[in-house]
Amino acid sequence: MINLNKPVFTPLKVTDIKPQGWLLKQLEIQASGLSGNLDQFWPDIKDSQWIGGDREGWERVPYWLDGFIPLAWLLDREDMKARAKRYIDFIIEHQKEDGWICPGKDTERHQYDMWALFLILKVLVLYHDFTEDARIEDVVSKALKNLDRHIDGTTLFSWAQTRWFECLISIWWLYERTKEEWLPMLASKLHSQGFDWIGLFEQWPYKKSDGMGRWGQMSHVVNNAMALKSGALYSRLSKKENDLHSAEDMVALLDEYHGMVTGIFTGDECLSGKSPVQGTELCAVAEYMYSLEHLISLTGKAHWGDRLERITYNALPATYSPDMWTHQYDQQANQVECSRQQISIFNTNNGDANNFGLEPNYGCCTANLSQPWPKYALNCIMKAEDGIAVVVYAPEKAKLVVNNVNVEIDVQTEYPFRDEIKCRIKADQAVEFSLYLRIPAWCQDARIMIGEQSIKGVAGEFAKICRVWSNEEVVTVKLPMKPELVERPNQMYAVTRGPLVYSLAIEENWIQVNKDVPGREYPHCDYEIYPVSPWNYGLRLNKDQKDLDITFEEKGEGEMPFSPSGAPIAAKVKGSKIDWTIENGHATETPAMTWVSDEVEELMLIPYGCTNLRLTEMPLLS
Repeated sequence: MINLNKPVFTPLKVTDIKPQGWLLKQLEIQASGLSGNLDQFWPDIKDSQWIGGDREGWERVPYWLDGFIPLAWLLDREDMKARAKRYIDFIIEHQKEDGWICPGKDTERHQYDMWALFLILKVLVLYHDFTEDARIEDVVSKALKNLDRHIDGTTLFSWAQTRWFECLISIWWLYERTKEEWLPMLASKLHSQGFDWIGLFEQWPYKKSDGMGRWGQMSHVVNNAMALKSGALYSRLSKKENDLHSAEDMVALLDEYHGMVTGIFTGDECLSGKSPVQGTELCAVAEYMYSLEHLISLTGKAHWGDRLERITYNALPATYSPDMWTHQYDQQANQVECSRQQISIFNTNNGDANNFGLEPNYGCCTANLSQPWPKYALNCIMKAEDGIAVVVYAPEKAKLVVNNVNVEIDVQTEYPFRDEIKCRIKADQAVEFSLYLRIPAWCQDARIMIGEQSIKGVAGEFAKICRVWSNEEVVTVKLPMKPELVERPNQMYAVTRGPLVYSLAIEENWIQVNKDVPGREYPHCDYEIYPVSPWNYGLRLNKDQKDLDITFEEKGEGEMPFSPSGAPIAAKVKGSKIDWTIENGHATETPAMTWVSDEVEELMLIPYGCTNLRLTEMPLLS
């Protein structure tokens, strides 16, 4: 029998997790928006070939279910559970005798890109973890055996070849249940036929802009975001340290040549450099988060939690409208207008890719936008071999069994908008275990309090508290946040504080477009957004000053915390207007700076994730 390497941390069951506070609000907003309603009106879900219709029969239904299912169970919505079950039942009942489970004619199987199979298997595994549906294990086993035979004659190609490692999720799930040795052998075959991402990054060809504007699987932003977990997933079988930690060098290169201050890298739709007006596809944000959740689990490295928070609290909410009824295909760090343009600034996307709508540019993100928030909620708290790990901070409760004792942990916080986290721990009886608390690398003076005991946390590591826990105890984590100026290319700067990036708040005018296009009825319609307040500013800040002249003002948490009007915190900073123009619907990459106003104004910055229009990278004015 082959023994797989164990993850350092393992996710909890969804039935043991209860989001609360702003995180619960965000999930409820999502359920009331596109995620919770696509199957009611969008033909690619409503009339998909996956449920006997005539519309798209490849990735869109699996993508949607991958987020819709955890959303339904996290919120405990019976109507949503029933709708998910209808899809799962149809898919299971129409699996062929030989195990083939995807739509399409038998004579066309050799042309079918097996990426959709990897996705639907991941969905079925997820569904089993929520429902304990007894059918799933046999369905997954038959489908994987069919895949094993299929790739002997039709090797992996296209998206399945570049995303082969996604199938390891269902393979490892089944192997841990059955210990059947053909499963690791299938994993080895997929690894051999699949694209070698680690090898590519050893001699990486995307350091310069030569290939920009040319579409390619190897430079595709979503493929790169997914591939970050490829080595770590396969390391469970290979047991190679180089595989386990391969994402370290991959992320370093992506950051150096394409990284943004929000933690993501550009790609519209392929890698696009470090300009603040180049975009990043929503699917890449979602898949980067999912990769990071696996990397935290498999490696136990705290810095992956830092990155996950930076993306989740900035790039993720900014790519949706606050009510989550519309979204963008591409988001920009400096996004001062969203309008349809004949001449696109995006390298491989259309000139409407940053508009907000039902499916701007392409519908894959419409299907995949449901995944990131629920998956994040599922991975905030994990089980360690010797206790509990809080790997990222958000308000939620969890129940689990530690050393045969029922334990509840209640994380109460308004983080990332505030710097304090209270963890209330209740145990049915006295029990010894370790509590792991992630200390972000940006926090040099973290403090942990248990009663009168004070523990200093080490930046960039997990604080491990091993003790006997009894009755109810409160652990308070204080993560003081200091504002920082992050230098960007072309002598531009961005303001950060803790996990949040701050952007200039720009007043907006939303104009509905594409009214004659079917499916664009309110509220799932398309919009252009135009600025109605000045945005052309530079910052009056001294980068060499120890304490930056920025004042932070806390506000009440609104019903939509990630919105311009509901931002729970804002920053006041001095600035002046400068010569900076809009060309073809976008701010120029850098300001001309032919003039600078003598008038010093007080500017309002709000968290990047609360903006729709924004100016994030700005020059400093002496």
